Amino acid sequence: MTPYVIIIPTMAETTAENTVPEQAEQAQTARTQSSNARIWLFVILALILLGLLVFGIIVLATAPEGTTARVRDIFIIFMALESLVLGVGLIILIIQLATLINLLQNEIKPILDSTQETVSTLKGTTQFLSNNMVEPILKLNEYLAGLKKLFEIIRPDRR
Repeated sequence: MTPYVIIIPTMAETTAENTVPEQAEQAQTARTQSSNARIWLFVILALILLGLLVFGIIVLATAPEGTTARVRDIFIIFMALESLVLGVGLIILIIQLATLINLLQNEIKPILDSTQETVSTLKGTTQFLSNNMVEPILKLNEYLAGLKKLFEIIRPDRR
């Protein structure tokens, strides 16, 4: 009979091998659970607010006329305050838009003009180099290739 040796990994070995993937998986699971809990919290809060709104409408519909008039007046005051806040926000938005337009006209437009001038200068430079440097070299290469072919034709035994 052959003896069997059983190797039992220690606790340190098993945790060292599986720590990183398990931690990443646990972190992902925790994030998913946190996200799901947050969504359910928002849904529950929205349902509670909707229920309170319906309850308030029913109470005001059955309340005496004086109570409804007071609530109406308070609601009108809140709407006026809201329109003032929206007006101030709109004024701030218009000021920011004017600042952006000023930035575009006075800072970005000159940069674009300068860039366009640089591009046109670069275009002229490349055209000059093409006419005065590249074309003569290409013609020289053509003449040398023709001369080489001529020598190959005259002396066919040199291959």
